[in-house]
Amino acid sequence: MEIWSDVVCPWCYIGKRRFESALRDFEHADDVEVVWRSFELDPTAVSVTERAAGPSDAHARRLAAKFGRPVQEVQRMVAHVDETAAAEGLEFHQDVSVPANTVAAHQLLHLAGERGVQGAVKERLLRAHFTEGEPLGDVDTLVRLAAEAGLDADEARAVLAEDRYLADVRADVAEASALGARGVPFFVVDRRYGVSGAQPAEQFLQVLQRAWAESRPLTLVGDGSADGACGPDGCAI
Repeated sequence: MEIWSDVVCPWCYIGKRRFESALRDFEHADDVEVVWRSFELDPTAVSVTERAAGPSDAHARRLAAKFGRPVQEVQRMVAHVDETAAAEGLEFHQDVSVPANTVAAHQLLHLAGERGVQGAVKERLLRAHFTEGEPLGDVDTLVRLAAEAGLDADEARAVLAEDRYLADVRADVAEASALGARGVPFFVVDRRYGVSGAQPAEQFLQVLQRAWAESRPLTLVGDGSADGACGPDGCAI
């Protein structure tokens, strides 16, 4: 299972929880490998490197300016997303979220993939942004969060200083486009099935079950003889 998403995308966090819910009900969950792929919602975003002073309407105003919508309308949209997140067991505080360019965060996720802690780092970064209001565009903050999730702090800092995985991030973004993704989250199973958006857990479960069934050869029961069967050359007697 490959999942393209961004760490400042609310539906990506909601979709992650819904997929995890489906995975808990999937009888072959232990055989599912999850790989988090990079996607930048706004590659031109400018990071704020300090926490917000406190809850405000700044987040809604930024979105209103970006999409040309009235602030009150955007505030209702944000509230709806927060309520949807709460239904999935998530605690959103978007009124203290901090704008961030996420290319550095995605580089750390590539490192985390090589070190076997990608899922933990992904979860930590999402929670940091949506629940805690951490500035994900700040290097010191990113290194601290990555270390909390299992990465070596010195290695994480070196990766960011060198832009070691920048080409990998760009490759993920390009691949998403090639696969037809127009937004995130975007889930791809065995490079056979694509699921766009934070769909209900039931749909994820159906896709997992179908992909599993199609990936396993039919097991013949019995001695393999053709007794009691018909074929192109006639029927067994």
